[in-house]
Amino acid sequence: MVAKINTNSNLFSTLLYNNQKVENDAAKIIHANKVMQDKNGEYNMLLCNQSFAPFLAANRKTEEPILHISINPHPDDVLTDEQLIDIADEYMQKMGFGKQPYIVFKHEDIERKHIHIVSTNVDEAGKKINDFNNFRQSKKITEELEAKYKLHPASKRDYSEEVPRLKKVDYESGNVKKQIAGNVKALMQSYRFTSLPEYRALLSLYNIGIEEVSGEVRNKPYRGLVYSALDSDGNKVGNPIKSSSIAKSVGHNALVKKVASSAKIIKEKDIAERIKPILDTAIGNYRNRQSFEAELLRNGVSVVFRENEEGRIYGATFIDHENRTVLNGSKIGKAYSANVFHSLFHNSIADEPLANNQEINNIEESPAIYLPLELDITATPKEQEDLEAPTSDFSENAYRQKPDDTDFVSPFSLLELHGEDYEAESFARRKEAEAKRRKRRGRRM
Repeated sequence: MVAKINTNSNLFSTLLYNNQKVENDAAKIIHANKVMQDKNGEYNMLLCNQSFAPFLAANRKTEEPILHISINPHPDDVLTDEQLIDIADEYMQKMGFGKQPYIVFKHEDIERKHIHIVSTNVDEAGKKINDFNNFRQSKKITEELEAKYKLHPASKRDYSEEVPRLKKVDYESGNVKKQIAGNVKALMQSYRFTSLPEYRALLSLYNIGIEEVSGEVRNKPYRGLVYSALDSDGNKVGNPIKSSSIAKSVGHNALVKKVASSAKIIKEKDIAERIKPILDTAIGNYRNRQSFEAELLRNGVSVVFRENEEGRIYGATFIDHENRTVLNGSKIGKAYSANVFHSLFHNSIADEPLANNQEINNIEESPAIYLPLELDITATPKEQEDLEAPTSDFSENAYRQKPDDTDFVSPFSLLELHGEDYEAESFARRKEAEAKRRKRRGRRM
């Protein structure tokens, strides 16, 4: 049995995600605690929201007060609803959430039946429930439940193939806007990052580019985002897409809030500590870049290196898929900065063997990257209509002349919020531009 604990700030969207499955006959509500029912003894999302309201109103400082827990039995275990209810109650009680309101959804959209529990980590008095060491505690409890109910021991590998995956954007396959929209909505919701360059690194794994644009309308500054499809070499292909034509949840204002909340959570929970031993092991064992990247990926970490035309690494960003966190190397520590990796790979022995040829092949050929969070990335029919609606031709100049005011109300640049990455990239770009100018002058002579 594997339990995944996720937190977020939006109760409505979490309930909606589960309730949509109920409406599509892909899930059902099997149990609830301290949640109101209507006069027919049924649960509806309005009363569910009201049941959580006193808890959430008592503490408005907690950044992510909503718990979204999935409990996944081994594929060979077939459990009755009564057994799943008992497991849910016992799990919540032992985790310290037994007195909280929570609602249990049984998901039946895949062969392996599993449950989702929606609750809150803020008690009725407004006190945040201590979540220190939550993941280790959860592991201990699931092992106890496996023994009590005589279930098969399960690991993440037992169900990882059934977790929905986000595929890389394929420009040639068409419907690019829909591909980009599905990915950016899920990534914005499920990952943490503290700067635009970190978000850009995450998107690049899925062949998506992003730029911040700015200007002035009626003497008021505006800032916005545009997304683009990328080819396998990281070059933009096709027309860019305004964030406002996708959703406000992936626009500039949303990204500003995401960056701010992510920075606070990463600092409070010291999330960077989890990745250090993985990086230390890879640095100590491998000087070959492909072997290094394969070792990281084997431990659930992707890396995006940024290089100039001369091949010098000037940026290193790590994506921890286990904690769904994106971290620039220099923010983890000086030992993980771009210069360290440039020296490491530059001084490597040319014929050094790869760590594992099969692992390297998997990296190059894998069509998708697993998300540790189970997400419904299929747009609703209304969203599909919006995404497929024809849009006018678009260029950056036209964008500056006719901005979407509803999307660009924030005067703050994302590059100003956490600027270490940007400064490094800006410096590298200036150097590249200077090199190009020198080359052009050389040709004229």
